[in-house]
Amino acid sequence: MSVSGLSAASLWLTRNVTVNASQYLRDAAAANGAAVALIEVRHQRRQVTWAEFDRAADAVARSLSARGYVAGHRVAIVMSNRIDLAVSYYGILRGGLVAVPINPRSSAQEISRMLSDSKARIAFCDEVAIDDVRAAAKASSDSLTIALVGARPKSGELSFDDFLSTVEGPEPVAPADPESLAVLLYTSGTSGKPRGAMLPHRALIANIEQIAQLDPPAMTGDDTCLALLPLFHIYGLNAVLGQAVRQCARTVLVDGFDPGGLLDLIAELGITNVPIAPPVIAAWAGRDDLREKLTGVRRVVSGAAPLDPDLADAFEASSGVFVDQGYGLTETSPVVTTTLGWDRDHDEVPKRGTVGRPLPGIELRIVDVSGTDANQGDPAEIWVRGDNVFVGYWPDGQDGPDVDGWYPTGDIGFIDEDGGLTLVDRLKELVIVSGFNVYPTEVEEIISEVSGVSQVAVVGVPDEETGEAVHAFVVPTNDVAAEEGELKTVVHAACESKLARFKWPKNVVIVQGLPYSVTGKVAKGRLRALARSQMLGLD
Repeated sequence: MSVSGLSAASLWLTRNVTVNASQYLRDAAAANGAAVALIEVRHQRRQVTWAEFDRAADAVARSLSARGYVAGHRVAIVMSNRIDLAVSYYGILRGGLVAVPINPRSSAQEISRMLSDSKARIAFCDEVAIDDVRAAAKASSDSLTIALVGARPKSGELSFDDFLSTVEGPEPVAPADPESLAVLLYTSGTSGKPRGAMLPHRALIANIEQIAQLDPPAMTGDDTCLALLPLFHIYGLNAVLGQAVRQCARTVLVDGFDPGGLLDLIAELGITNVPIAPPVIAAWAGRDDLREKLTGVRRVVSGAAPLDPDLADAFEASSGVFVDQGYGLTETSPVVTTTLGWDRDHDEVPKRGTVGRPLPGIELRIVDVSGTDANQGDPAEIWVRGDNVFVGYWPDGQDGPDVDGWYPTGDIGFIDEDGGLTLVDRLKELVIVSGFNVYPTEVEEIISEVSGVSQVAVVGVPDEETGEAVHAFVVPTNDVAAEEGELKTVVHAACESKLARFKWPKNVVIVQGLPYSVTGKVAKGRLRALARSQMLGLD
């Protein structure tokens, strides 16, 4: 079974001659220079106009060039949601360099691995991440310059203000090549440890334009858009910030989720466009004040992880706002399908459970194990083709699209008679916690190093708060079998010291052995069933 969006044309070519994603910011500044572009909500509020945003990005690009960084060099951004992150990102792109966004709450070990693998030469970071970035830089054999936001730099480090000070020189000119690498985003991909997905400007621009083709539109220049989704994640970076800059929509940057406080902020600032993940839907559904607080909201979109249909119903009943959904991947920049664009004026309502139809310019195939298209309604692997698809994994483009441009996602789904995609399962063992990818082998490696652990297997199970949660099954060595409580404590401590919080196991279960299939692989399906039965009190 195959299905296409409205047009398979190369949509990134339709908007003038944009070949660098930073051009959207230049256009926004030219058209709406005095209007407020970004509002940062932290300890104190800050805001910048489009003209100020554009000038600051220019300053970053000029300063990078003045310090010897050239097109293609990787620049890490290890920050929470704030204006400086957006400025850094567009400045890096404008200078022709490659942005490497990293979760600021990753562990020092994780940050060190991504910095080393990408060979980043400089890292822009804030006070949230500085201790771990310093530790990573100290452990690295490569020289890493640190430019610090929100804290006093130490000897050898730079203040981010240095990059916003005037630097003499010509206007930054990036390579006029849409295939030049723009972003390197680490994701679990289809194997092992996180790998850097290589997204060229062409892919970012294509997905921005594909979303912009929707009717009714996903976002307009009259919107005030919530940026709660982290900008180190492709959903927040390109589908939210990238689309907002393209549409000249005011964006409110928020770091951290306070259910009641965020609703108050939405009402106070007149936020109209709310892209979020299922855990936010879960926290808001059923609140008595939800309908009142969301009175001015015209669009709520849930993505990054599957949304339970019953939860969507509960949210809509208490808010009066329909929840649109979508499906995407880091490798597709990210949006592939969406329920946006359904003709609600003519009572065309998406079926509950669907994640929508392909965006314009995107093609889908549902491919069975024989490599042929499955029949309509039959679940099989989802393959994607479009200008928004990445070129492969860092550094040499491995495991990217095939020669015909098709990328097998590893996800299982089917297409119904209305062209809507429904997700069924994943071929990968990937666990998605609050929209963030956790590959079990990452957690298993850490736990296997703990003294007293003989074997370990990690699985994901449904969780009301985070969509999925990590569960670890641990087989102890014989000499610690009677000290289960102590072993659990040590395992949790090891994970907390070496992994980002969202990767920590919610439960550690001590077992006497692991189930295996006839081929010698751990039967993780049986472990998931065991975890679910324990959660329900059925064991």
